[in-house]
Amino acid sequence: MSKTLAVVGATGKQGGAVINFVLNDPELSKQYTLRGITRDPNSEASKALKDRGVEVVQGDLADQASMKKAFTGAQYLFFVTTPSWTATDLKPELEIIKKTTDTAVEAGIEYIIFSSLPSVTDMSGGKYTLNHPFDAKAEGEKYIRTLPIKKAFVRLAFFLENIIQVPLWQPAKDSEGNWVTSLQLAPQTRIPWIDSCSNTGSFVGAILAEPEKYDGITFDGAEGFYSMEELVAIEGKAWGKDIKYKQISPEEFAEKLPIMKDVYVQAFHAGEEFGYFGPEGEKSVAWAKERARGRLVKPEEFFKANTLKLE
Repeated sequence: MSKTLAVVGATGKQGGAVINFVLNDPELSKQYTLRGITRDPNSEASKALKDRGVEVVQGDLADQASMKKAFTGAQYLFFVTTPSWTATDLKPELEIIKKTTDTAVEAGIEYIIFSSLPSVTDMSGGKYTLNHPFDAKAEGEKYIRTLPIKKAFVRLAFFLENIIQVPLWQPAKDSEGNWVTSLQLAPQTRIPWIDSCSNTGSFVGAILAEPEKYDGITFDGAEGFYSMEELVAIEGKAWGKDIKYKQISPEEFAEKLPIMKDVYVQAFHAGEEFGYFGPEGEKSVAWAKERARGRLVKPEEFFKANTLKLE
């Protein structure tokens, strides 16, 4: 019998990726009926989902009554929250996570798959406490683990898409006309990367294929670990440009940031000292990769398919 999977943020990056993956998977598409939850079910993106056979319903995380209605009748839930970029601590996002998962339980959801992140505060032993976008999801995961339902978690790496979409990660010409990517990270620091649009579903799909097996389990989702030096060489080769990497000071890095300067500076410090997924990150990523459903996109493939125009 087909089970209904409700997807919060159905027209967003992660939610859309999960829907796309399930629709294209020969087995999962038979096992699950998809219900996309979005603030505007009449948007062009929502209409595109309807055209593909997805049920699209209205739901707003700021209105839990609408979320309860959207959840009712579904058994499975994929849930991701957007960070509160104007917040100074984790409380606003954590409150949304708690309220929404409580609502899901009340509505009869039996299994939650939550897009979590590591706690930088916990990993650093309290040394770095300002990364509320990570800490909020980590505390949300702890809360979900107390709920009387089944649950599993995915924690995704840095998005390769950010290099195309976010100026912070992009190369710029220096005074001598050379293309240079400048960040706080040391050139050899290896950090995990994922093509989130293609591969969020690879890890969520593994859980959906064997939900009982992975009850209570966390998947650290990444294709692999790459230093910035390695990554800019890969993108440069794909784009036909000679791109170099330059480490800059935390103060110089902060000047490049439009918002949340201290958050990003601390996040990069923590990543270098403790690892994005913690000291066992390489092992946890290898474990998840072995169980991922479908093929994971390598940076070489991603940058060939997604070109940044450099002039």
